[in-house]
Amino acid sequence: MHGIYCIISLLRLPLILPSPLVFVPRPTASTADSHFEGFDAEDDDAVDEEPLDHHAIRSPPLTQSDSQPTPDPETQSNSDPNPVPTSDPLPQSDLQKPSTTTFEYWDEDEFEGLPVEQPPPEPPKVTENATPDDSDPKTTPKPQETAVSKKSFMVEIICGAFLIAFVINYFTGKRENENLALAWAAKFATKGSIFEKNFSLLGVGEGEDSPLLLKEGQNVFKFYASGRRYCQGLLATMELKSRHDLISKLFNLVVPCKDEISFEVYMNEEAMDQVVFAMAKKKAAKGMQKEVRDLQRFAGLVANPSGRKWVAEELSVISESKEVAGDLITEAVLEQVFGDKAFEKYGKDFISMHFSDQHPGTHKKMLLFKFGLPDANRMADMTRLVALVPYYIDLIGRYKLSSQARSKTEAARVKAAQEAYKELQNARQEALQKKKAERKKMLEEAEAKLSADAVRKKEAKDRTRQMKKAMPRMKMTRGH
Repeated sequence: MHGIYCIISLLRLPLILPSPLVFVPRPTASTADSHFEGFDAEDDDAVDEEPLDHHAIRSPPLTQSDSQPTPDPETQSNSDPNPVPTSDPLPQSDLQKPSTTTFEYWDEDEFEGLPVEQPPPEPPKVTENATPDDSDPKTTPKPQETAVSKKSFMVEIICGAFLIAFVINYFTGKRENENLALAWAAKFATKGSIFEKNFSLLGVGEGEDSPLLLKEGQNVFKFYASGRRYCQGLLATMELKSRHDLISKLFNLVVPCKDEISFEVYMNEEAMDQVVFAMAKKKAAKGMQKEVRDLQRFAGLVANPSGRKWVAEELSVISESKEVAGDLITEAVLEQVFGDKAFEKYGKDFISMHFSDQHPGTHKKMLLFKFGLPDANRMADMTRLVALVPYYIDLIGRYKLSSQARSKTEAARVKAAQEAYKELQNARQEALQKKKAERKKMLEEAEAKLSADAVRKKEAKDRTRQMKKAMPRMKMTRGH
């Protein structure tokens, strides 16, 4: 208010006309107060003033200053006759704040309708627990960004740990499989073992220093033996668990599997008679009869004979005739392996055995054995199972069918040969028809791609060819 009063007073000074020196009474408090209550009519006549154009005056910035008390009349008389109220020096921040309001309700006479001073915005409150780093929004990390960074680090840590575990498991599993295969070879393929006594050549090479095992993979090992009567040779294949593969190892925890070894004995053509025989555990025997071709075509399940010792209840026998089954399951194998008491102790690792002179493949006459492998420190538990291999080689090599059984087996084989021939002819016919259909389709596609002129030329050639065929053939003879 005092600032506005000073500006108006300064504007009025040049408008006062010069007059002779007159006595001016000392201003009193009442006359001073009249400036704020309105001017009298006499004062308006005495002083000619130009009308104040309030539009030409810039609105001064609103500032806040400490109000001064009303001056004392005695002190005011000693002061300048034209007092100019002063105010404290304004801070620079207040001078730079423009007024957001306008003087629409400005009254020149009454000094009323002044814009109301709006309080400055309060500064943000800082709590006691806040730190200087929290006040800077640019440097403060967002919770979402920190969560994403933590997740990304967790993924990297998990991938790195899995990779390290995979590498460690690869070498440990590889070594474990090798130790298992070597334990089997040390037990059954070294000097004084079963295969050394029954075969003259062991291993995959020639000479005493030839390796006994051939490693085809981290979990596949093979052993070869030859030099025995009734057979051309023997091939043993060890298929072990994929211990070197971490994923397969975890899968085997859910779906357990066994280490297996299979023996393939290639019999001589004249050494094996017409025999189709198999024995396995009941569940596996049903699958073999449905899936294996020669068993499906020639053999069937054999019931337990009455009045004779037979295999354990866990086993099933599949044979072409009861005579063959009775001759191949001898008292010796029942007492050693397949009897009720012996099977509980020595037959835990038995899976199946299959003898056939109609084996599908290049070699027709074969003996197949499949056993489970125990741990390396329990390899002696399968000694009697391994002994079945040379035992049945000799038994099948010397075995001869009776005339009655031979007639039945020969009739079955003739019928099977006729069926196989029909199947072969049908397959050939289907292949020829398929080739003809493919050729016809290719010709149609080629004709569809030809232009109209080429089609007309082709049709003309076809017509001339047909006409030549329809014309009678005449033979010309030369007269003598």
